[in-house]
Amino acid sequence: MKQQELERFRKLLEELREDLLSTSAVRDETSSTVHLDQQSVGRLSRMDALQSQALAKAGKERANRQLLMIETALKRIENDEFGECMECGEPINPKRLEIDPTTLYCIDCAH
Repeated sequence: MKQQELERFRKLLEELREDLLSTSAVRDETSSTVHLDQQSVGRLSRMDALQSQALAKAGKERANRQLLMIETALKRIENDEFGECMECGEPINPKRLEIDPTTLYCIDCAH
């Protein structure tokens, strides 16, 4: 892969990382323990709050996995391994990488 393409993907990955990190405080806050006064809040409101907390926790886990994938992709760029399929070693189509720059496999091996 050409150096210009690698730099473009590096910039894209760094932007994705910054977006995820900039919203991490909100994810941390919304996934924290729900404190509700049992006397003043109805059963449905408590269920709603617990469901929101569960969704926030799932989003936080998804974001953490995505951050790990981004860091791994950036390390592959540094090691001149970016854009190579981890299974067969063939180049991954750049259009596939534009959709998901953290992808590890070519389209054939992904199936």
